[in-house]
Amino acid sequence: MRVLIQRVTHASVTIDGKVKSKIENGLLVFVGIEDRDKDEDIEWLAGKVINIRIFNDENDVMNKSVLDINGEILVISQFTLQALTKKGNRPSYIRASKADFAVPMYEKFCAKVTEMLGKDIGTGEFGANMKVELLNDGPTTIWIDSHNRE
Repeated sequence: MRVLIQRVTHASVTIDGKVKSKIENGLLVFVGIEDRDKDEDIEWLAGKVINIRIFNDENDVMNKSVLDINGEILVISQFTLQALTKKGNRPSYIRASKADFAVPMYEKFCAKVTEMLGKDIGTGEFGANMKVELLNDGPTTIWIDSHNRE
């Protein structure tokens, strides 16, 4: 499982011309799921998302988490995070899970993040053509792969 985390001042997701979710100060989290992902990956990554200290403290140092700032979170499924680019110029998405596996994993991830955050989060819609708007603050963007825990 992979996540791409962006610190944002605001973000929203629109589907078929209607805003499904929007947040203010917090994290926009894109999630890519593959068949080898397990509940342990969800638990570990949700903990990383909730606790990663990428918000500025009173000394303008990245030392606070989304919990510390009472921020919001928007989670979007994004199969392209599983792209393989080693050969040629057209990415392969063979590693990305199909809906029958990915949807329950995405829902579990969203539920775990909601539980750890202690309030509702915003979400996209798995498989939908989503338009995501954001203002990346910093810019600050972090990539985490649960199968490469460095």
